[in-house]
Amino acid sequence: MPETVDNPSLKPLSGHLYVVATPIGNLADLSDRARAILSAVDAIACEDTRTTGAMLTRLGIHRPLVAYHEHNETEAADRLAADLETGKSIALVSDAGTPAISDPGFRIVRACRRRNLPVVPVPGASALVSVLSAAGLPTNGFLFVGFLPPKTSARVGFLQKYRDFEYTVAFYESCHRIDKFVDEIVATLGESRVIAVAKEVTKLHETFLVGTAADVRARLAKTSLKGEFVLLIAPSDFVL
Repeated sequence: MPETVDNPSLKPLSGHLYVVATPIGNLADLSDRARAILSAVDAIACEDTRTTGAMLTRLGIHRPLVAYHEHNETEAADRLAADLETGKSIALVSDAGTPAISDPGFRIVRACRRRNLPVVPVPGASALVSVLSAAGLPTNGFLFVGFLPPKTSARVGFLQKYRDFEYTVAFYESCHRIDKFVDEIVATLGESRVIAVAKEVTKLHETFLVGTAADVRARLAKTSLKGEFVLLIAPSDFVL
């Protein structure tokens, strides 16, 4: 573990919330700073104690875990903020990647800001940024919308609204709907629209499918749909 004496940023401070990015697949992506903070805080707030607990065990880190998720986040946010006010140091993590980006951690951070409690980012892996950096679509600007609603009408309505958006649009999507989503893109935006579909980024079966929507759909049909997906839609005038 990194030496904390020479680098004060590696030692958690009393009453501080640390928003810690964890690996999205490859454990070697955990930064020295993240490892040091996670190893020394009074508690770690996480979406799923089983998922985070398994990851921390593999990393040799053993700290108390506090569960937060979409069903208890309001209560958990107030409880964690109260603990911080007593002087505890807490790390906030998601199941994978950067917390509070399209996951429930937002409310915990907001509760701290409302109470003027220090919130410290410990940056690292992000599926969104990783895919943007490696897909080859324009990155001078982008709109990230997380997960679209499951209903086809809502998703098609969104695609129609942003048909001529001047920047790349980024989404998260589940393995259960990714093929349907690509079908909706082809039907709404046309077969020639450039898109990128990435799954299992940084993992053994990392896959990038980049090309026209029709081409990506054809290749996706031959690909295992297991895993987590990021999908990008290029501006209408973009040519790969």
